[in-house]
Amino acid sequence: MLIRLGEFTVHRRKAILVGTLLFVLVSFALAGGVAKRLTSGGFADPKSESERAAVLLQREFGAQEPNIVLLVSARHGSVDDAAVRAAGLQVTQELSRQPSLRQVVSYWNLNQAAPLKSTDDRQALVLGVIAGSDDHVNDVAQSISSKFTRDGAVVRVAVGGRAEVFRQINDTIKQDLKRAESIAFPITLILLVIVFGSIVAAGLPLFVGVFAIAGSFVALYVISAITDVSIYSLNLTTALGLGLAIDYSLFVVSRFREELQQGHSTDDAVVRTVATAGRTVAGSALTVAVSLLALWLFPLSFLRSFAYAGVAVSLLAALGAVVALPALLAVLGHRVNSLRVFRHREPKPVGEGVWHRVAMVVMRRPVPIATAVILVLVVLGIPFLRLQIGLPDDRVLSTDLSSRQVQDQIRTHFTSQEAGALQVIAPRFDDPKHHSTEISRYAQSLSRLTGVARVDALTGSYLAGRAVTVPAATLRRFEGATGTWLSVVPSVEPLSAAGEQLTHDVRALPSPIGHVLVAGQPAQLVDSKHALFARLPWAALWIALATFVLLFLMFGSVVVPIKALVLNVLSLTATFGAMVWIFQDGHFSGFLDFTPTGTLAATMPILMFCVAFGLSMDYEVFLLSRIKEEHDLSHDNIRSVALGLERTGRIVTAAAVLISVVFIAFATSGVAFIKLFGIGLALAVLMDAFVIRATLVPAFMRLAGEVNWWAPAPMRRFYERFGISETEPPNVPSADTDEHQPVEPVGAS
Repeated sequence: MLIRLGEFTVHRRKAILVGTLLFVLVSFALAGGVAKRLTSGGFADPKSESERAAVLLQREFGAQEPNIVLLVSARHGSVDDAAVRAAGLQVTQELSRQPSLRQVVSYWNLNQAAPLKSTDDRQALVLGVIAGSDDHVNDVAQSISSKFTRDGAVVRVAVGGRAEVFRQINDTIKQDLKRAESIAFPITLILLVIVFGSIVAAGLPLFVGVFAIAGSFVALYVISAITDVSIYSLNLTTALGLGLAIDYSLFVVSRFREELQQGHSTDDAVVRTVATAGRTVAGSALTVAVSLLALWLFPLSFLRSFAYAGVAVSLLAALGAVVALPALLAVLGHRVNSLRVFRHREPKPVGEGVWHRVAMVVMRRPVPIATAVILVLVVLGIPFLRLQIGLPDDRVLSTDLSSRQVQDQIRTHFTSQEAGALQVIAPRFDDPKHHSTEISRYAQSLSRLTGVARVDALTGSYLAGRAVTVPAATLRRFEGATGTWLSVVPSVEPLSAAGEQLTHDVRALPSPIGHVLVAGQPAQLVDSKHALFARLPWAALWIALATFVLLFLMFGSVVVPIKALVLNVLSLTATFGAMVWIFQDGHFSGFLDFTPTGTLAATMPILMFCVAFGLSMDYEVFLLSRIKEEHDLSHDNIRSVALGLERTGRIVTAAAVLISVVFIAFATSGVAFIKLFGIGLALAVLMDAFVIRATLVPAFMRLAGEVNWWAPAPMRRFYERFGISETEPPNVPSADTDEHQPVEPVGAS
């Protein structure tokens, strides 16, 4: 089938190129504004108790957890001074008049509630709720930030809260994406020129990358009309689109040059390239796609968005590399080396290259080398055993940003976390006004729990079991036609182990007012972790089975897929150990400019595992395809491993360096979890290309010998009938009559 595709590409080269150009132009025209359709939320399981409780709270009581905070600081004296009090009340009233604002309360209109005043008496809080969707909240937060950030003669006002924090996270990521692209594209182009030696050849991966990214934007644009898609998926689209384009283009162009060097005409070389390298690229893209498809199993739309983006960009990168790129190669022919910047040294004869020597050294001493490498990887992976996960908060931002500064001051100078309150909803508690005793008793019990600063309820406010007087008007928010709810304000960091424990304690406390549901940031953290861990085994099983099936269909062996799975997990464990040591424990935090919180964002390890696993299998397929091809010709295990590594070593290492540049460019982000994503994936790619492929693969292939290609007889017969192994195509006649010219392989040295 791929031979026929190659022939079609050769004969319809101009039509394919025109169609590709039109597709890219139309895609960017239609989906250039895709970012405006994407959401900044998606970190919660919509079926969890905390989310169901939040929906119920808003529907029945018109209430939500406070998501906007104004930090009012007295220029002189105390917040209890008459002038400051008047200014504070004015700010409170002004905020309450803003569109979409509800439940606006402050230190001054709550009868000087102590938790809303700083320990030095110089600052106080105004709290409010911006109602609506995540995107609407983001827009309103931007308006409030511009209106209320002020420095007056009596008070200074700064804006914080979850809504403002995530608005600044979104704005920062958008700016970071542009900066990363401006860094990655020129550096990548320079490195591609070094690898290929010519400007024309160097531009080919960018051609495929633009095609893949443009098509993926359209896919996200369409999907966003059906379901929520996270704006963060654009980062993966750009990084993975460019990275896979580089991988696949290097492999295809290298094979095309190799075919030309062997004396084939341009048209024959294209057909043979599509028939051989095309199979490898298609198989590689499928392994990446199935790895990322596992993210769809998780209920968080944040992770599902990366499945949409990852599957789309990997398949489109393969389509570009197998159809559009060969069409362009058919037009260019030997001109693929045009605009040569410098000439590489003539490549050494087959069997004498550096990667051949590396393979032979490893295969002469497979046991001690493999043992040493495995021990190093295990040691690097030990910190992963201390993994603690959490949800992102303001600390993922740089300390230069205003919302981070506000939250830091609240964290330092206030005894409670007002914006991180738990909401305890009793939806079936009939006639709550006539059951004030039960409500009061429950509120008192809640206020005595460790980690609770205050409990607000229909019957008043409670501190450590003691009722305090507050204006009756502020308690009306707890009224409903049926049922009631209570606000449990923590004294501990909401998104922390202490916040999780508080959630468990609140849920475990017997309720005298019937069945209750618990919402709020700490509850969301507990429920999100449960949702992730509950589905993690199924995602791992999907990746393992799907990868095993694909690799078996490509290579006809049950040993090779098992070995690949084991080595990839070993490599990624070491990478994650390093990430825990750096980002959770805080090593190099000053150099990398982030604030360690003792946790990693809950979704990041899962996302990074799926992406890194797919990329690792990408390189595995490249290497094993050439090893299998050589083994089918010679039936010599040692020779096929050495030649396979020699023929792909330059390509894999060049691709790894290039894609790591793309990921490191994203590590310049001002948001800590994007920085983690970039550095972690760069390290995973380099670890895989330079350590796993160079040492453990040849060592294990040498130890297994001919068993590498073993499969039970029924499975062997199935493979012979339905397998997609790479085979050498026959010579295909063509009308191309150009003279054969010497062609330089990619990355020759």
